[in-house]
Amino acid sequence: MPFASIAKRLPTLDDIVVAHAALRQRRPLVQCLSNVVSANFMANVLLAAGASPAMVDNPEEAADFARVADAVLVNLGTPTSAQVEAMRMAVAAAVDAGRPWVLDPIGAGGLAWRGGIAAELLRLGPAVVRGNASEIIGLAGQGEGAPGFDSSDDPAAAVPAAVELLRHSLAVSASGAVDHLLGWVGDEFGSAVPRMLRIAGGSALLPRVTASGCALGALVAAYAAVSENAFIALAAAHVHFAVAAEAAERGSRGPGSFVPAFIDALDALDAEQIRRHGQLLPVLASI
Repeated sequence: MPFASIAKRLPTLDDIVVAHAALRQRRPLVQCLSNVVSANFMANVLLAAGASPAMVDNPEEAADFARVADAVLVNLGTPTSAQVEAMRMAVAAAVDAGRPWVLDPIGAGGLAWRGGIAAELLRLGPAVVRGNASEIIGLAGQGEGAPGFDSSDDPAAAVPAAVELLRHSLAVSASGAVDHLLGWVGDEFGSAVPRMLRIAGGSALLPRVTASGCALGALVAAYAAVSENAFIALAAAHVHFAVAAEAAERGSRGPGSFVPAFIDALDALDAEQIRRHGQLLPVLASI
């Protein structure tokens, strides 16, 4: 992996403010190879946050579109043989064109076929891997029969697995009540070490909304298109999501009213809210 893509330090709220401004200014085009459950919500989240979604996931068009997209999301929520072929083609085209791509390994560790596909795609070098704790553990091969779809593991338990996945990517996150983000950070000797950042906040209503995690993966891809490095992109997407979810919960009565409030909050986010409500909990030691 090129050292120029590696973070020089742990992401800060100032870095996230810069990334958010770039997202709004550039409105990156994100190709989403996603699933039938999440596509609509994912597209609405991207539009509200400041990006432009394109759900191009067929083998006939996937590679051509990946060459012009600003970033690519590969989400294994409901894979079919044709869609998997499109994923392979889109990833190859994105890598060839120098576009960042994000792997969301839904169900990895719980179902053998998709687990094998996730492992195959991982070896192609995503900029970021984003999943819940069970998915991260399952993808790294550190647990068998992990539920994957609904995380039953604490994100802290996924840290060793996330470190293992950093062999193939620049940054990895395990989502949960407190998100655990890991990425490569350059040290004073010119090499890189894995470092961890935790992000608190969010809402207990998020896990009660279909495709919230999938939409977060898409937002990571959007930020990867405009951020200085993959670690900042990952942190910016998580903070954007968490702060918006907190605001939405304050104005909602339950999951049903939370969804439109969350879309509005993603759109309304500004630099002041990021600085006031973003909760970064750095881990100063290397992992």
